[in-house]
Amino acid sequence: MHKINKNTYTHMQNQVDSLGKFKPFFAVIFLQVSFAGNDVLSKAALNQGMNNYAVVVYRHAIATLLMAPFAAILEKKVRPKMTMSILIKIMVLGLLEAVLEQNLYYVGMKYTTATFVAAMYNIIPAITFLMAWILRLEKVNLRSIRSHAKIIGTLATVAGAMVMVLMKGPVLELFSTKARINSHENDTDFHDTIKGGLMITAGCFSFVCFVIMQAITLKTYPAELSLTVWICLMGTLEGTVAALIMEKGNAAIWALKWDTKLLTVAYTGIVSSGLAYYIQGVVINDRGPVFLTAFGPLCLVIVAIMSSLILAEKLFLGRVIGAIIIIVGLYFVLWGKSKEYKSQQPLVEQQTEAAKLDNATNNENDTFDHQAIIIDKTLQQEKRDPFVV
Repeated sequence: MHKINKNTYTHMQNQVDSLGKFKPFFAVIFLQVSFAGNDVLSKAALNQGMNNYAVVVYRHAIATLLMAPFAAILEKKVRPKMTMSILIKIMVLGLLEAVLEQNLYYVGMKYTTATFVAAMYNIIPAITFLMAWILRLEKVNLRSIRSHAKIIGTLATVAGAMVMVLMKGPVLELFSTKARINSHENDTDFHDTIKGGLMITAGCFSFVCFVIMQAITLKTYPAELSLTVWICLMGTLEGTVAALIMEKGNAAIWALKWDTKLLTVAYTGIVSSGLAYYIQGVVINDRGPVFLTAFGPLCLVIVAIMSSLILAEKLFLGRVIGAIIIIVGLYFVLWGKSKEYKSQQPLVEQQTEAAKLDNATNNENDTFDHQAIIIDKTLQQEKRDPFVV
């Protein structure tokens, strides 16, 4: 049998450990690709008359049914007991994401384009950074170069998004843009852009509140799959109530056919709600909410390309320049976060070792105390009965 020597084994172990460090990056990249698909599909379905309230209910119902069996089996032993405090937090999470953020996102997209929405959502890292700083979930030291990098990168990300929205420039004929689906790129006027922009901005605030509330909830309910199921269930119930109130009993909104609308419902339910909520929870636990939202610009670049190919949206030079600025800003944020993460690792290891030492010391003290009690009892027994051996 071929034996693996110690050096080879150590090298293999180091490779495995190095690969594990990239898991959060793979996770957030997958999220942004899935979100880009969500933007393009949703815009196509909205162009065909999809009702935003109905799709919100359907997507969360599908996500609930999909994720519930996995949560019931995989987290049976680690799932904490449900309390009234946790239940209220979950209800708020469902309200923030399913009722507010999702509906504002869809209505804002109706007035604008997929690329515009993706560009506007890049203010999320800035809002998240500020709110996390205020709530002390994110540490900022104005004398640290890491904090400077995060601040500059966040500002550059927002500036790049604004350049993409406000600066058009000449059209770049990079792809064939023959319309396969009716596009409203040239139908949106200034007033529609303002309406859509305001709604999308409000949706961004709601999403940031959702992410931060999710981080807080995970501290008392550290079961990502189960929390995902609860959020989707609450989103289904609360979204249904919102749909019934806003549409006033219009039964036609619930009709589904074998078309883009059905594909959008299935995709958003399985990927954008079910898998995305779970992956977000894992990444937040590992790297924090700012790391999660810092990858938003990647979604913008993907949407700009996909919408040009699929939705026949025009690709302008200004959007390319804005995308480059965003990528530079993203690099600064990630550099600051990675340096901060590395600097915290030795402290975490020291705390872990200290905890192990304390446990070992406590165990030794407990053993010594137990032995002393036995000896003391033996001596007392010998005093009472001199014939005890």
